[in-house]
Amino acid sequence: MARMVRTGLWRDERGTSAIEFAIVGPVFLMLVVGIFYACLMLFSMGSMQYAVEEGARCASVRTTICTDSSSTIAHAQAAYFGPVSTPTFTYANAPCGHSVSSSTNFALFIVLTTLTVPLSATACYP
Repeated sequence: MARMVRTGLWRDERGTSAIEFAIVGPVFLMLVVGIFYACLMLFSMGSMQYAVEEGARCASVRTTICTDSSSTIAHAQAAYFGPVSTPTFTYANAPCGHSVSSSTNFALFIVLTTLTVPLSATACYP
C-alpha cells in the first residue's frame, strides 16, 4: 500500500503560534484587566469601611476633634484613601451610638460598556 506524503500547505506549521495567541490573548488580557478592577473595587470598599469606622469612633471617643456632624464627616473624608472619587459620608445619632455611613459608585470598564457597582459602608460606635 502506498503511503501518502504530506507536502505543501498542510505540512507548513509557520504562524500557528500567532493564531493560538490570537485566540487566547484577548481572553487572557480581559481576565487580567478584570482582576485588576476587582482588586481596585475591593481596595475602595476596604478604605470606605475604614473611613466610616474612624468617623464613628472619632464622634464617640474624640469629642474635642469631632464636635459636630460636619467635623465628623470631614474626619471620615480625611481617613478615606481609596482610588475612587470621594464617597458621600453621612452622620447620625443612632440607637446604637454614633453612626457614620458612606456610599459611592464604582465604574467597571468592560469591553464595550461601563458597569456601575454601588458601594456602601456603615459603622456604629457606642
